[in-house]
Amino acid sequence: MARQAAEFVHAMQRPVATLICSPLQRTRESSEPFTALFGIEPVIDERVIEPTNVFEGKRMMRALVNPWNWRHLRKPALPSWGEPYADVVGRMNAAMTQAWDAVDSGDVVIVSHQLPIWVTHLAVAGLALRHDPRDRRCALSSVTSFEMVQGKWTETAYAEPASTAGAVDVGAV
Repeated sequence: MARQAAEFVHAMQRPVATLICSPLQRTRESSEPFTALFGIEPVIDERVIEPTNVFEGKRMMRALVNPWNWRHLRKPALPSWGEPYADVVGRMNAAMTQAWDAVDSGDVVIVSHQLPIWVTHLAVAGLALRHDPRDRRCALSSVTSFEMVQGKWTETAYAEPASTAGAVDVGAV
């Protein structure tokens, strides 16, 4: 699926100047097709990593029926179970802006995770960051494109070039 995403970007015939990915193994692996097609090595950036939270590794339905976990749900707009959405947007914005400013020409590909991409989309669109994860438009190996216009990020495109049939993970590129 990552190969299909890289081929989709390559087919746009736009020069890619920089490849950035989170330090997690699955994003490093997802960046490999971009390295192969564009001939650039990824730069690891901690700021584009997915946030940690108290429910990691747990099945949500099982976790939610346990009254001990309810205390983590007291402020869903933040969220109170992990890194605040505004902090995720802040670090994504910082990484995107630094990457944008660092290249004279060409595109920047950032291989990240579903939540950071989605809350960045929400922030750029001027929408509330609080959301239902089941309603995220951010499929596995999807491509969300942003451009800096007059000092502000604008979402320019979204595509799902990879077939997700049989996929187990719900992350994104």
